[in-house]
Formats: sequence, C-alpha cells, structure tokens
Amino acid sequence: MYKCILSFLIGIFLLSSCPTSLEISSEMSSREIIEHATRGNKKAVISVGIVQNDQMSFAVYGENGKVLPNREYIYEIASVTKVFTAQLLARAISEGKVSLDDTIDRFLDLPAKNYYPTIRRLLTHISGYKLNYYHNSGSLIDPSPYFEVIGGGATKKMLFNTIGTINLNDRDYPFEYSNFAFAVAGMVLEKIYNEDYTSLMNRYLLNDLGLQNTRVNDGRSVNVSNFWVWSNGNPYIPVAALVSSITDMMNYAQMQLDEQPSYVSYSHKKLVEMDSPMQFSEYEFDVTIDAMGMGWMMCSAYNLMYHVGNTGYSNSFLGFDKAKRIAVVVLANIPGVQSRIIGSAILKEF
Repeated sequence: MYKCILSFLIGIFLLSSCPTSLEISSEMSSREIIEHATRGNKKAVISVGIVQNDQMSFAVYGENGKVLPNREYIYEIASVTKVFTAQLLARAISEGKVSLDDTIDRFLDLPAKNYYPTIRRLLTHISGYKLNYYHNSGSLIDPSPYFEVIGGGATKKMLFNTIGTINLNDRDYPFEYSNFAFAVAGMVLEKIYNEDYTSLMNRYLLNDLGLQNTRVNDGRSVNVSNFWVWSNGNPYIPVAALVSSITDMMNYAQMQLDEQPSYVSYSHKKLVEMDSPMQFSEYEFDVTIDAMGMGWMMCSAYNLMYHVGNTGYSNSFLGFDKAKRIAVVVLANIPGVQSRIIGSAILKEF
C-alpha cells in the first residue's frame, strides 16, 4: 500500500512539467493544478500527503510542479487551527467541564443579557457573530493582505468588551464564517482550564497528540515563507496561529480516521445542516459546505469532513473520508485557494 500511495503521488506529476496556458477546470488532473499553481514561481513549495488504509506518504513539489526531495517544511496552517481549538473543546466536553449547549456567559463574566451564544453555535458559525469586528486597530500581527480579516490589533479586553455590546437572539442564525466566534471560543477555553491558550494548546499538541512540529507560531518556526507574527495574548491566536508539518498533519488526519483520542468523535457529529450547499468558488468541482460539525466543514458529495486555511503567505487543506479511510493534506507556501482545489482533485482521483 505504501508503494501504491507513493507511486500515485509521484505519478500524477511525471508528465511534462512545462508550464501550460490552461486555467483551472474540472477536466484538469491534480498534476496540472499543481503545475498551474506553481508556474514560474521559483520559491513555491507544496507538500501533498495522503493517508489511506493506515499507510502514509507525501511528496513535495516546486516550480512548475517539479518533484523536490522529501523534506519536512513548517507551514502556517492558518484557519485549520480552528479544528484543533474545537477538538480541545471536545476534550473538555468529555471531561464534563462544558457542554455544547452551555452559553458563553457561564464561563465569561459578561454584562447581564437575556442571551449569549452557545458553544455549539460558536463552533458551527451560526452564532450571529460576524466575520470580524476590528479594522485598522493597530498591528499585533504583521500587516498582510488579510490583516483586517483576522483582527490585527485586537486585545482580549477589546474582545471581551465587544462581546458585551452585541445583542443576539436565542436562535440559529444563517451560516456566517466567523473568526470572531472562534476567538470567543478560545477565551472560553482559557477560562475552563485557567490557562492561556498558547501554553494550553502547545502542551496538548505535544503531550496528548504527540505532534512534534505543530505549535502556536512563535515567530521562528516557519521555514518556507514569510508569516504572520503574533503578539503574546492576541485573542485571535485560537483562530489561525498554528504552524505544522506534512507528517504531523498526516498523523492528525490518521487520528481523525481512527477517532482517537475517543472524544474526537464528538467533533465529527453533524450539528448543523444547510438548506443548500454553500459554494466556495465558481468552480463546479470545488468542495462545498452543506453541514457543520465542531469546527469541521462537511461536504456530502465527497462524504468529506475538511477545513481550509489561508494567510497572506500560505494556504492549507485537510480533508478525510472515514468510510473509505482516506485523508489528503495539502500545505502550500503561496496565498490563495490552491490547496483546497488540489485536495479536492486528489480525492476525486482516488
């Protein structure tokens, strides 16, 4: 099986690596998509990992899809951080410290209101919170094309005060992807465990999950591109601040397939169904969202659970099908959505 996976990874790129004029379409192979994504980019490094039937293998690609020596690079995984935040809340649920239907004011000393969102609604993006509430508020992370989206300049005090000013009703709001909601979830985690998120998550990743190269970005980790620089205590660290390697991410994917630790299964349960699939892009072959688990997006067309990440310097994809026991990880040191498109193409090919 290992040879089969390795042959696939290399084989999809053995055809000519000369740039073509093709635009991305449903007819393109994953080889052509990677070639397209790296065309003329001498600094491009894309790591592609496949987990199938308990076997793992990865390959690394550079400019024009050229196969590079297998090396462990450290990438920003951006919003894939959210599934780790959600999984830590799943552990807290298994320990009886919190339930999905607890409202956040059970843990946060907020102004009296008739209603605050539940943990369930935070983690499924139906809380009523917007994408973000902070713009041009300073620079706790380096400015980037996505600086305002992630909430640079926000502090925990600002976040806490903002929560108290937002008036919501006790209902499921329409799906709206919210970095703010996951920042709030991170603050709840800190209260549950009486520890700051960075030390809590780093210890969890290393001691509980055994991931050697996954951590909150300390400004020294990423070795394949520029990166966002996070200040200590930035409340958006639980949203997008983790870095990782392809092997760590494959190991994490294997844990999802095995539902280990056992509380991982909590995060896989379908909590919200959407009336119609949400399309990411104009590409008809792209993955959609038609349901949510705890942090995990779901696409019934692929029987897929997944998440994507994107900073001004990188993009990432982790998706898995538990029934077929296959997972795909794509980490890229270029901005955009290439990893999601590549991951979708590989899953189709399998």
